[in-house]
Amino acid sequence: MLQQTQVATVIPYYLRFMSDLPKLVDLAAASEDKVLVLWSGLGYYRRARQLHQAAKLCVERHQGQLPNDPDALQALPGIGRSTAGAILALAWNLPYPILDGNVKRVLARYHGIAGWPGIRKVEQELWHHAEIHTPERQAAIYTQAIMDLGATVCRRSHPCCDECPLRIACYAHTHQCTSEFPEVRPKRQRPTRQATLLVLRDQQGRILLERRLQAGVWQGLWSLPQDTTTEPLRNLAQAHAKLEGCRQQNLPTIHHSFSHYHLQATPWLIDRVTPFSGIREPNLLNWWTPQQTMDLALPAPIRKFLNQLKENPNWPHT
Repeated sequence: MLQQTQVATVIPYYLRFMSDLPKLVDLAAASEDKVLVLWSGLGYYRRARQLHQAAKLCVERHQGQLPNDPDALQALPGIGRSTAGAILALAWNLPYPILDGNVKRVLARYHGIAGWPGIRKVEQELWHHAEIHTPERQAAIYTQAIMDLGATVCRRSHPCCDECPLRIACYAHTHQCTSEFPEVRPKRQRPTRQATLLVLRDQQGRILLERRLQAGVWQGLWSLPQDTTTEPLRNLAQAHAKLEGCRQQNLPTIHHSFSHYHLQATPWLIDRVTPFSGIREPNLLNWWTPQQTMDLALPAPIRKFLNQLKENPNWPHT
């Protein structure tokens, strides 16, 4: 969960996750739907699927336990060198280095390492220093300390250098150039994608949702049917409901940013329709009441939108 997400955001999700799935074997036995529901809102849902798959492999290959071998750990989905090092150091006190964002910042400033850490040469230099600094004894204490140092003292902006125990020998501090290290990722223009979301709502307030099977940021989640044009959505609506006499309206655009593009999605409300009986594949396309959507794995912006509808069924007409 801490990969690509801040601690403050993670805590409530982690507590709920551990309450429902306290052991690795519980996670392995859970359905993907269950895992995605607990993860819903954290984003980067590929992490959740990899975590789930890793738990299953631990049951199959390692008697339901995380292995304490770096190669075996890195063979599990979603675990790279740094995550494996963190597990080995924090769980077993073994001297393996880590290189998360906080550690990169500390090492880049302390040693004056120029360049964006995403460049292979720069990353290799950071790994070299991470290996040298990791002690043979008390690796767990050191690992937690350097992560906390980066998170609370050697912060990205406004670092608390006066409180830092490394300031005397720190290159960036002694040269008064902490803002220059580490170098930021070169800016790239994220494209904006336009889409239409079908909000097909029947007279009982149920909404037609589909499970997204195609590879992408919301794979495996339930969401509103989406397309770049309205025609396929109209065909979908007509295939599942009688539309005569219903209200149709474009609702305020949903704006959401991903790591590689901005999404501008316009909800197209077709309201008070009469559904046809029967859904061929209810696990892929189905009608859900506002209350039932609370237990579905939904993308955060879609959940927010549906909550607006649930709180005010007549929105936006009133």
